[in-house]
Amino acid sequence: MIVIGAGVLGLCAAAELAGRGHAVTVIDRGGPNASSAAAGMIAPALECLSDEARPDRAALLTRARDLWPGFAVRHGLPLHRDGVEWRGPDPDAAIARLRSFGFSARPVPGGLFSPDDWRVEVGPALLALARASGLTVVRGAAARLAATAGRWRVETADGRNWFPATVVLATGTATPLSGLPDRTAAAVAAIEPFRGQLTPVAGPSPPHTLRAPGLYVVPAPGGMVVGATMERGRRDLEPEPEVSRRQVEAGRALSGLAGTPGPPRVGIRGGTADGLPLAGPSGEAGLHLALAPLRNGWLLGPLVGAVVADAVEGRPPGADAAALDPLRYG
Repeated sequence: MIVIGAGVLGLCAAAELAGRGHAVTVIDRGGPNASSAAAGMIAPALECLSDEARPDRAALLTRARDLWPGFAVRHGLPLHRDGVEWRGPDPDAAIARLRSFGFSARPVPGGLFSPDDWRVEVGPALLALARASGLTVVRGAAARLAATAGRWRVETADGRNWFPATVVLATGTATPLSGLPDRTAAAVAAIEPFRGQLTPVAGPSPPHTLRAPGLYVVPAPGGMVVGATMERGRRDLEPEPEVSRRQVEAGRALSGLAGTPGPPRVGIRGGTADGLPLAGPSGEAGLHLALAPLRNGWLLGPLVGAVVADAVEGRPPGADAAALDPLRYG
């Protein structure tokens, strides 16, 4: 089978399928993507400080996080379960809100600490997933897709072809591939882009993730990453030096740590109307989607992988499959 796209959703789906005994080829153009321009936060608790959070969403995000320990062990991914410190206005109300959703939280000076948000290191994690047993990554730009004789033809821009029975589309915010069925092409075209920029800083690291309204500082190999912006509707990838300067300044104030800023990274994340990804059957035989996790790609990766793999194998859908159903918008 073919997975098109080597971001976190594509690689998690490919690794899950390979772990179940399938031979999987991942086709990807290479280079940075939105998953590599991320901090690797697995953060169901802090997601629920937003005004839009509901108990059902909190439960789904928690179940997604709880898949991570087993997934990490199976695929050799270091998982850091060191929690998160949040600083901001009215910490007592924030603690009460988190506890109302079932998360642990305790007061610390100026904020709260929760052990319920974790993290992975994105570079090593992407590399480990791409090297999963039974999985092959092929460099190339998928250009066309066509249904033919009960199979799919996947063609790259340089003329190579594959004829799998199953295709998983994990192309991020790219424009719809030529030849996609109309309904699937419309779903892909409706994905909204959100531009994010973060800045790595070489030097000391905080002991755990630090967050404040509109800001995070996350430990990383050799230092930390500071971010991030979230700009709706933008697709341009050129970093903005002034944004990076402000991020580093705010990160130093939050962490109390100094360091040397590196080149900023920009990624374009895809989002849907309800903020959840499109994961599972497209409605076309043998064509599945793993798209649009917005800012929660790393949190939701193993869940998306399991939903897609269950659908590919014809298993009964799990508890969260309906919430991620690509056809839920009609």
